[in-house]
Amino acid sequence: MTTELVTFKMEDTLLKDVDKTSKAAGFHNRTEFIRAALRDKIEEVKLKHAMIEIGKIRGKSPRKTTDEELEKIREKAFNELDRKFK
Repeated sequence: MTTELVTFKMEDTLLKDVDKTSKAAGFHNRTEFIRAALRDKIEEVKLKHAMIEIGKIRGKSPRKTTDEELEKIREKAFNELDRKFK
């Protein structure tokens, strides 16, 4: 996997929090911590989007759906989103 250098500015207080938190969480350095935080945020956004899509699918149904049907719909939506965002 290739990586690309990304440079950005951060307030001193936030950087101190990043360093303190990354050390407390057992990360070797702030870069590892920031990468993990970004991955977590991306997954959070994907999940939020998936839940919105599920809500749209559920709202279109003229009848009540069973828990089993909802699980199938969720799985389909997550699979579609996973393919879309990879």
